[in-house]
Amino acid sequence: MSEKKILIVDYDAASLEKLSNLLISHKFHVIKASDGQAGYDKFGEEKPDLVVLEAILPKMHGFDLTKRISQESQGRVPVVMITGLYKGPQFRQEALGPLGAAEFFEKPVDTEAFVNAIKRLLPDEDDFDETLPDSNSVIEALSRRGWGQPSPRREEKSAHKGKRP
Repeated sequence: MSEKKILIVDYDAASLEKLSNLLISHKFHVIKASDGQAGYDKFGEEKPDLVVLEAILPKMHGFDLTKRISQESQGRVPVVMITGLYKGPQFRQEALGPLGAAEFFEKPVDTEAFVNAIKRLLPDEDDFDETLPDSNSVIEALSRRGWGQPSPRREEKSAHKGKRP
């Protein structure tokens, strides 16, 4: 797997280290921030492939940070929200709906489900077994098969106005 860059934003140092070590053990490059504003600044500077953040953050709330990242990246940078406070389907729906989060986990986090979600959200370009042909090769192959050539006009069949011939 090529090394993907993940930004983790969490005010709790122990949680930040635990998530960081977990993702590093799966060969991800980790950037850390301990508040919402620092997370937003690092998002702009580091251009991560994915962001993991706690919902409760000082200086910029996790909900606001999720919405900003989602809007500014036009949804291209997935945000995974983790929370110990906002539990229940209404918060999950808000995070995954209007806020634009790609995933939502309640603490304590199921680490296997969490890592699987990260891997699903970050497909590896190296997973392709074949190299795709260049456009000229595709055009040449299609032209040999007759694709893209005007088809000869078929003779119009006479209309029988509902009568069988």
